[in-house]
Amino acid sequence: MTRRRAVGGRHARIPNFGITRRIYLPRCADAVSFSMATYAIPLLVLATTGSAALTGIAFTLEWVPRLAAFSWAGAAVDRWGCTRVFRMAATLRALVLLAAVASLTLVDDGLPATIAVMGLAAVTGVLTEYSYVAAETAGALAGRKAGHGEHKIQSVLLGIDNTANLTGPAAGGLLLQYAGRTGMLLTIAGLSLLAASLAPRDRLHRTAEVSASPMQGLRVGWATLRSLPALAWLITGLTVSNIATGTLQAAAPVLIVQQMGHTSASVGLIWSAAAAASLVAVAVCRFAIDRAGLWPVGAVCAAIAAAAGIAVAQADAYAQLLVLVAVLMAGEGGMTVVLRTLRSKLIPEAVFGSTLAVTILIMLLPFPVAGLLVALTPANLLGQVLTACAALQAIGLAAAFWQMRRDPALATQAAYTQAA
Repeated sequence: MTRRRAVGGRHARIPNFGITRRIYLPRCADAVSFSMATYAIPLLVLATTGSAALTGIAFTLEWVPRLAAFSWAGAAVDRWGCTRVFRMAATLRALVLLAAVASLTLVDDGLPATIAVMGLAAVTGVLTEYSYVAAETAGALAGRKAGHGEHKIQSVLLGIDNTANLTGPAAGGLLLQYAGRTGMLLTIAGLSLLAASLAPRDRLHRTAEVSASPMQGLRVGWATLRSLPALAWLITGLTVSNIATGTLQAAAPVLIVQQMGHTSASVGLIWSAAAAASLVAVAVCRFAIDRAGLWPVGAVCAAIAAAAGIAVAQADAYAQLLVLVAVLMAGEGGMTVVLRTLRSKLIPEAVFGSTLAVTILIMLLPFPVAGLLVALTPANLLGQVLTACAALQAIGLAAAFWQMRRDPALATQAAYTQAA
């Protein structure tokens, strides 16, 4: 229950529930919808078309429009605020999903159904990024208001995302298997409408008087990122790492369903187990950062992710793959806590949306490339491609954290945590 206290004859709320209603609840609904759409739509394409190549292309179609949307989304959030952008995106996503249900009900399987599911992947990708940028901006600004406790709020937000990734892929796979594509798409649409009704409160975000031009937003965000070396190096390392992670995500339906002979629900189980491991890693990192600082925690997580990525490429059994992917994503989860804390700590509020959009845009560039790699690679050679990507991941993370080791922003955080 929210308590009250008297201030100057009026009652003021002690905001022990405020951040939950303004930030955490809308983030929960949107994150589950995001997770189900991201992981289940490629499964839907595979179930509809039976083609590994089209599954890879669908993964690319999910991500290419997202990249194009980021500059618009960041500028829109800076101009109009989190609430309006989030509500619009979540509502439109629900309407698109409902339209897809109607289309797939009316058309026969074949070319019309293939066009429908491929188009669905593209459009939901765009709308998802608008709601994500809005929710991430609201959460980061809430973290900034928490001062040196910002990594704790970022840990909660990342915990929400990982919980969504825990439930979303498994739920999507089970719904597709037992309720069909209609049941799965209607569930995602319902979650999107719930997110729209909750929309994060704008009180945390003072909108900037900037143009909503995407090119101006990109220029402002890029200039800001270049002025923050610690953040820039971390973004570089995670971008290289995402080449391996994206290729693994795109290849998972082919590896697990076609090569290992498991069901679509088994694909969801892999990512749900990975999300569970990430939740544990995030909880550990929340306390580890208090004691050791950002850089040591990030460096350890990077080493874990790099080692697991190399091992994943050699896995030839489902149980091995499940465990190793979980370890890989645990390392990724720890690095994400560091990333979100640095973003909240360093990026100026007036240009936060634009700069956030640029950082996400850069980090997601590998994902459509990963989809094309899977689409163009014969299924029997996917293991070699994953090995090459894992080696590149290890080199990129090592170089990034080596460059970050003496950055003043990280030194300041370490000094504070040791004093505390």
